[in-house]
Amino acid sequence: MEKELSQKKRIATLTLDDGRQIELPIISGTLGPDVIDIHELGKVGLFTYDPAFFSTASCTSEITFIDGDAGLLYYRGYPIEQLAEKSDFLEVCYLLLNGQMPNAEQKSEFEHKMKSHSMVHDQLARFLNGFRRDAHPMAVMVGVVGALSAFYHDSLDINNPEHRDLAAMRLLGKVPTIAAMAYKYHNGYPFMYPANKFSYVENFLYMMFATPAEDYVPNPVLVRALERIFILHADHEQNASTSTVRLAGSSGANPFACVASGIAALWGPAHGGANEAALNMLEEIGDVSRVAEYVQGVKDKKYRLMGFGHRVYKNMDPRAAVMRETCHEVLKEQGLENDKLFKLAIELEKIALNDPYFIERRLYPNVDFYSGIVLRAIGIPTNMFTVIFAVARSIGWISQWKEMMSATDRKISRPRQLYVGAKRRDYPPLDER
Repeated sequence: MEKELSQKKRIATLTLDDGRQIELPIISGTLGPDVIDIHELGKVGLFTYDPAFFSTASCTSEITFIDGDAGLLYYRGYPIEQLAEKSDFLEVCYLLLNGQMPNAEQKSEFEHKMKSHSMVHDQLARFLNGFRRDAHPMAVMVGVVGALSAFYHDSLDINNPEHRDLAAMRLLGKVPTIAAMAYKYHNGYPFMYPANKFSYVENFLYMMFATPAEDYVPNPVLVRALERIFILHADHEQNASTSTVRLAGSSGANPFACVASGIAALWGPAHGGANEAALNMLEEIGDVSRVAEYVQGVKDKKYRLMGFGHRVYKNMDPRAAVMRETCHEVLKEQGLENDKLFKLAIELEKIALNDPYFIERRLYPNVDFYSGIVLRAIGIPTNMFTVIFAVARSIGWISQWKEMMSATDRKISRPRQLYVGAKRRDYPPLDER
């Protein structure tokens, strides 16, 4: 039941079975559905039950907006399609951190500052030797990013805005360096330290693929493709890893530990492994001639369709079209136009988008359906896919953490539970059990 109190204030009235009525304020954002403020429920001994927080807003935020039904994704109000087409990753980073697009001077200063923080402490580089060579690169990422707090003590005062800014820049500058080092270490290659003559994305590809024996010349098509991947994955509202960063940050943990917790959450295959799963599915199908058979197997619950559908988007993922176009560009540049996996992807997409079974269930291609093919064509191995995701998402985690830390109503997060265990019972002596 909803009752108008005034033009600006509205309430919802909750009527209990004992006749009690509780009035709960209704709050409107600038976009998206209204929310019911349930703060007062605890005072009357009630809590809401919402497993996985499907219908619960955990915070207020000005950073990212998603409308899953309409297929919209905005960073600070800017549509993701425009940013992917016209912007570059560092400009998007500035936007997410500061709320506005930089002018030319601000952009140049931001880029210069970023380059000054791309190196890591030399002792940190030796820290990698403690890992086994066959350690998963994400294990290295969790450990090394978390260890940054042991090296940079001068930016750990979370209540100091200058410390927060410095920690943010350090994380944004060093995460790509650590990611490239994880790749090199896993494969036994020598580390390539940052080169300030390159842009942010060029530098990452340089650290990944250059060797001391030869000069490295970035391929502009591949650089642009990775720019888009970074932009498309930079933030995505309160997903599992971002919520983890906020939850850790609410306790007052340092930002390096918070981002490490986000990397750990991203490592879960249900979150950060979707593009690898989609690529594995295409390899399992093997040939275009098997697509129809596989689609029928999906309908019969024999196979799973990876890279289609999304927890939030019930319409076309706005990032998917950008990724599809990028896929064409990269495969052409690499001479892989006849790549069997891409042909499979096109055929599978065509059938699924015209099949009533998938249309009724709103199973549209998402960004992960094509991003794995792009990363593979660039030369990035599958065990680095989630690492690439982590590099891109770091700016979202940092921006969300900074926003939370600057809020005036910040409190430690403390979800409640519905207890379904044993009632009170007395301790039995050992010989009576």
